[in-house]
Amino acid sequence: MTRCGWVPEGDEKYCAYHDEEWGVPEYDSKALFEKLILDGFQAGLSWRTILYKRDNFRKAFRDFDPLKVARFKEKNIERLLQNEGIIRHRGKIEGTITNAQLYLRMERGGEDFSAYLWHYVGGKPLQNAWETLADVPAKTPLSEAISKDLKKRGFKFCGPTIVYAFMQAVGMVNDHTVDCHRYEAVKKMGQIGHGQA
Repeated sequence: MTRCGWVPEGDEKYCAYHDEEWGVPEYDSKALFEKLILDGFQAGLSWRTILYKRDNFRKAFRDFDPLKVARFKEKNIERLLQNEGIIRHRGKIEGTITNAQLYLRMERGGEDFSAYLWHYVGGKPLQNAWETLADVPAKTPLSEAISKDLKKRGFKFCGPTIVYAFMQAVGMVNDHTVDCHRYEAVKKMGQIGHGQA
């Protein structure tokens, strides 16, 4: 079975993530919020590190419920800085709280987080056809545009490289290489469109 070149062979958890989650179009706003936060925490680290701590992150950040996270105070930050099960980085923790508050501000203003993100690709995944891992970009003009707008709104840890990794993971782009066993399946999901994947 051929997988994308970035998947470490023999790592069952990583293989399952690639085979079941990565690139599958995600339209749930809270799930998208969680993924954006985790990609922000990944900055400077490997995705494997985050993947193996993901359950701890979910517990620590109340399942990434923006309503709950937005209310975190200094005592919550101190508690998180003592939590060995997550990445203990004050800036990223504080950024998560800020991002949750901004998510809620968008919601209160009648702007759905999922609709906001997916409008950039017309509601359907962009279909790429990369031959090799070396062909896949680290960022694109579109990820730069999304990053710029998120930053303008005040979001933290959402540079263009983080945003592109996020877009790949949540299926806004199909960046499985063409030889990967998931390429065609993910392509078909993308053709179905919003809410049907």
